[in-house]
Amino acid sequence: MPAIVVQDLHKSYGSHVALRGIDFEVGHGEVVGFLGPNGAGKTTTMRILTGFLAASAGSTRIEGHDVISDPILARQKIGYLPENAPIYPDMQVHAYLDYMGRIRELGTAERARAIERVAVQCGISGRLSQKVGALSKGFRQRVGLAQAMLHEPSILILDEPTTGLDPNQIVEIRNVIREIGRRKTVLLSTHILSEVQATCDRVLIINQGAIVADGRTDVVTAKEQGGLLIQATFAPGTVNPDRRALTVELSKLEGVQTIKRLEADSSTHFRYEILADKDLREDLFYFAQSQGVVLLELARAQSNLEEVFRRLTHS
Repeated sequence: MPAIVVQDLHKSYGSHVALRGIDFEVGHGEVVGFLGPNGAGKTTTMRILTGFLAASAGSTRIEGHDVISDPILARQKIGYLPENAPIYPDMQVHAYLDYMGRIRELGTAERARAIERVAVQCGISGRLSQKVGALSKGFRQRVGLAQAMLHEPSILILDEPTTGLDPNQIVEIRNVIREIGRRKTVLLSTHILSEVQATCDRVLIINQGAIVADGRTDVVTAKEQGGLLIQATFAPGTVNPDRRALTVELSKLEGVQTIKRLEADSSTHFRYEILADKDLREDLFYFAQSQGVVLLELARAQSNLEEVFRRLTHS
């Protein structure tokens, strides 16, 4: 049973259609990046999943519990951090977490253990006696994340958790999320595409209320690029090859679609970006041997998620 199941989900605000029958599932232990431009339907979807908003049609299930017909059990499985964390600036961090634990109906001893646990997990153990309002925004986000984890939910839904943070704070929160993702299912909404590549196993892209891409980041980018990008650099070995002849021989490999010659660090090096319909790295290793050249570099090219995102969401 998947952790999250969304089926034919619709939502309209009067004449405005926010969601147009979206479907997706999130498996246990997955960290999924939920991407889309402003107004695409990300926050609406998250609010429906967490029970804050009713759908116009369709269904959502959390750990098998329907969000509408079984809301209490569904919500018990979720920790939710909205874009603006629900924190009270005049409260001490410990008092705030204790208050949230009482709302979650945790007993006295259970609250104490939970606060100690989330304080360690979110890196705020040294801030428990401080007022929330005296913390930096990065630490306030950590406190918001801690309250979402107090009741040990199996699923975390995080809506733009790094909005407004500086680069150092973004890295800090990203590291916390990456660590949490080793133990929990995470659905993460963000505009920072590098954050998705750094923390997520999979990406969901929504545009104008419809899912336009769903899959592993490298698979989604490869599909939109028309294949897999591989970078390879060769140097003379037992043979000092002619660049044009080497390019021609490379083009003959099965699966090669296009070859682009890149600027090399040395005039004796031959550097290529190869678009292929399969992973050619093993074939390129044997190709170098057969051609009598040295294979200096062989790697999957960095996925250009930003370019793919712009292509899929451009109106």
